[in-house]
This record gives sequence, C-alpha cells and structure tokens, in this order.
Amino acid sequence: MDVAAAKLIGAGLAAIALGGAGVGIGTIFGNYLSAAIRNPSAAQKQFPNLLLGFALAEATGLFALVIALLILFAF
Repeated sequence: MDVAAAKLIGAGLAAIALGGAGVGIGTIFGNYLSAAIRNPSAAQKQFPNLLLGFALAEATGLFALVIALLILFAF
C-alpha cells in the first residue's frame, strides 16, 4: 500500500469522530429541549449542565479534527 493512500485512509478514519460529535451535540440539545418543555421551572437550573455537555462533545470533535489534520499534513 502506498504511504499517501494510508495517510488518507487514516485521516478518514480519524474524521469519523466528527460525525459522533455531531450526533452527541444533537442528543444533548434534544434532550434538554424535551426536559425544558416538560418542566420549564427546572430548565434554568440545568442550563450550565447543557453548556458543559456541549463543550465536552465539541472538544471531542475538535480533537478528532486535529488528529486528522496532523495525519494529513504533519507526517
């Protein structure tokens, strides 16, 4: 196998985590919206947890993007 092909395959595999981050963010906001509709008084108390979950899911996606770019351009 050619080294360039292996780099592209590796970067593609690393980029799969970006889809997982998108699904995670959608799940976080969907569940928050569902809970806020059921109990509006508790929505403000859970908003910091929403932001924390969003930040962690987004960080996972960013780490995957960095790894994919490192595979493509640094090696």
